Amino acid sequence: MTAVVDRPLDEPELVERARRGDFRAWETIVRRYQGIAFRTAYVLSGNAADAEEAAQDGFVKAYRALGRFRRGAPLRPWLLRIVANEARNRRRSAGRRERLALRAAVEDRPGDAVPSPEAALLAREARERLLAAVERLSDDHRDVVACRYFLQLSEEETAAALGVRRGTVKSRLARALERLREELS
Repeated sequence: MTAVVDRPLDEPELVERARRGDFRAWETIVRRYQGIAFRTAYVLSGNAADAEEAAQDGFVKAYRALGRFRRGAPLRPWLLRIVANEARNRRRSAGRRERLALRAAVEDRPGDAVPSPEAALLAREARERLLAAVERLSDDHRDVVACRYFLQLSEEETAAALGVRRGTVKSRLARALERLREELS
């Protein structure tokens, strides 16, 4: 007798099951994307509590909108766009421009060599200068830099998450990088 081994469901199968009301399939999707959803919301809102709420609300809205999700399209950019919209709405409705806390997205990676105290100080100062310069960018430019470089989303995913065209991502990114070069040189 041969044992049947359950294979992990791929994304289209999970989406179809979730559309039919399979909540376990949706939970699998949430677990798969909750990290990137929170990081996206955190980068755009600048506040951990707002980011957590934006990510949760984004998942709820996405679940309710599954019927409008285009079959065969990648889920991640669609989902991140919903989360990004929630995060931006929170940032706007709060009426504040708090210091954007990008540190979570640019922390030292596990396995990195431990730098000397001098090198660590110089790296921290350079990172703080860069973050301060990024924070001074307009919202549109800051968002595209954060998505592309801090969250490491592709141009297509950045466009989908921010609700703009790929060409807009390219032009905003080019302008933002030019402003950063000018300011940091």
